[in-house]
Amino acid sequence: MGRAPWLMLGASLLFATMGLCVKLASALYPPGEIVFYRGLVGMVFAGLVARSSGAGLRTRVPMAHFWRSACGVAALGLWFQAIAGLPLATAVTLNYMSSVWMALFMIGGALWLGTARVDGRLVAAVLVGFGGVALVLRPTITPQQLGHGLAGLLSGMLAALAYLQVRALGRRGEPEARIVFYFALGGVLAGAASMLWTGFSTHSWRGAGLLLAVGLLATVAQLMVTRAFAIGSALSNAGLQYSGILFAALYGVLLFGESLSWTAWLGMLLIVGAGLAATLLAVEPATPRTLARTEP
Repeated sequence: MGRAPWLMLGASLLFATMGLCVKLASALYPPGEIVFYRGLVGMVFAGLVARSSGAGLRTRVPMAHFWRSACGVAALGLWFQAIAGLPLATAVTLNYMSSVWMALFMIGGALWLGTARVDGRLVAAVLVGFGGVALVLRPTITPQQLGHGLAGLLSGMLAALAYLQVRALGRRGEPEARIVFYFALGGVLAGAASMLWTGFSTHSWRGAGLLLAVGLLATVAQLMVTRAFAIGSALSNAGLQYSGILFAALYGVLLFGESLSWTAWLGMLLIVGAGLAATLLAVEPATPRTLARTEP
């Protein structure tokens, strides 16, 4: 096995570990404050990369970055809220629904414009994906957790919108470091605004370490994903990225004593299968940028 599969598995493990750190940090900080520090670490790193590569931060499409950041930051905040109140594997699985949401957007766009024939297999993938959501949510969450479940589902939808906007920015020649910088900047601004409402938390060494870990793990994982898609098979990488659900489930069982019913596991498998099918049947040609599942 070459380097790319190991990079993809490593990135999936780091993303799941980031989710673990978010869950632990949620006992100490509100979601908006976690988003703030996640963005601060990412902004510093992306700014350094953009400067060292010569890409710079000046852009000719500021509004495109604004809408990408707005969707991405909202998705991130909702996902962190879902992680705080749901079993870790459930929250991670709902965010992985982004591929199915993208397929739904493509179907809607094709019907609205009348420019392409809708692939029945893509429709089936969407239906299977939402069937998986029903199986995951119904036996897994209590009525008190319903709000967190809806937040997780909405985070996947907004993440799909953010991914589509990232692709549009890439087609307009915007380098990845610049896209990441403005996304992180949006997280800092939105997180700071939320902290004016919720107040500023006091820090401990444990809390500060968790916040730093969230930012560093996400940054390193993103680099590994980018490298894996650059040197490996896009299709195999697209499949291996779903290992993050398994890693999250193991963390939940081993560290939090979470247990999932067989129907919840079946729902997860359906979501993974639907996401893979939606990725392979996407209207646009498969490329590293379109297939990579990263943070919102």
